[in-house]
Amino acid sequence: MRNDRSALISAADLDAHLQAGTPIRLVDATFYLPNENKDARALFEQEHIPGAQFFDIDAVSTPSDLPHTAPTPEIFAAAMGAMGITADDTVVVYDQKNMFSAPRGWWTFRLFGHEDVLVLNGGLPAWRAAGYGTADAPTRPEPAVYEVRADLRSERLADKDHVSAALAAGHSVADARPGGRFTGADKEPRAGMRSGHMPGAVSAPLSSLLDQNGQLLAPEKLADALAVVDTSTPVITTCGSGVTAAGLSLGLHELGVESRVYDGSWSEWGREVSGLPVVEGD
Repeated sequence: MRNDRSALISAADLDAHLQAGTPIRLVDATFYLPNENKDARALFEQEHIPGAQFFDIDAVSTPSDLPHTAPTPEIFAAAMGAMGITADDTVVVYDQKNMFSAPRGWWTFRLFGHEDVLVLNGGLPAWRAAGYGTADAPTRPEPAVYEVRADLRSERLADKDHVSAALAAGHSVADARPGGRFTGADKEPRAGMRSGHMPGAVSAPLSSLLDQNGQLLAPEKLADALAVVDTSTPVITTCGSGVTAAGLSLGLHELGVESRVYDGSWSEWGREVSGLPVVEGD
């Protein structure tokens, strides 16, 4: 089932595997921005792909003054075990919006060496559009023991010091936020944030990587959309709080390019009290 290159699975392929009895752990990793005023877990309980478990991005995290900081191995293992997931399982992650936050779930699994993880291309909307059924009663999992195989946070995570050094060296820092937030024309959805972007960062909105159906673009078009990112240097992806940055990292992964996610992203860099440089405009 694994494709050594692609981390995507279509709704049709997922359904075919499920119908054939392929053991797959389904995970809904939906996250909504503060200004969207939606409860991802409540919406999951109202409608989800049958058998799915809810992956709470805020809960599966390390306590911090920043939103949903990447978990420690211990926190991740405990959360996955409670969801009935083991390190040997094939996991498919999706979200309710299309490709907004599922890549964050994918990236989190990969932080701990769990490579047999795929993202449902287009998420729950693609599943629905294909005519496949949903459920409104969550499945109670049998608890499992999740054994972390590797801790790759030093390879796949970046902090503000890494970002500062990358910018100083002229390396690629790609920002997944919408263009208006990058230029500073639009305000941030979180209070206490400055507007604009890191000097030297490039704008690569996650939306530019998706087609009209909310699915990740085919490789040729994806390469065009990501042409603003200089992949001849190491790449760090960033966004508002480390969620859609993982979507950029997924897009780059589909082109054979690995990157690091700046976990704190604008929630750290853009804070009024951070003292870190910010510019507005293109």
